Amino acid sequence: MFVLSSQVLDLCVLATVNKEDTYGYKLTQDLIEAISISESTLYPVLRRLQKDNCLTTYDQPFGGRNRRYYQITPEGRRQLKKYEQDWIGYKESIDKIIRGDLK
Repeated sequence: MFVLSSQVLDLCVLATVNKEDTYGYKLTQDLIEAISISESTLYPVLRRLQKDNCLTTYDQPFGGRNRRYYQITPEGRRQLKKYEQDWIGYKESIDKIIRGDLK
């Protein structure tokens, strides 16, 4: 199993929230389908992305309680684009190593 860097986790969270506003538990379940992540790992990522103005939150009633939803901001979309570009370059470099295409 690969250890995911904080930038890769940020990319995964921002890409998921970019599709639709979502709450923490659902976000965790969605990401678990693709990568190994726990709620205890996810919530610090969400707080950091909020602090960096990439995500904002709002509460919505659900089942007699409030559910906190995360929404991507314009800054979050800019950061997502940067992470996507970085990821493509990183993946291409790793693919070269795996294929033995190094000079």
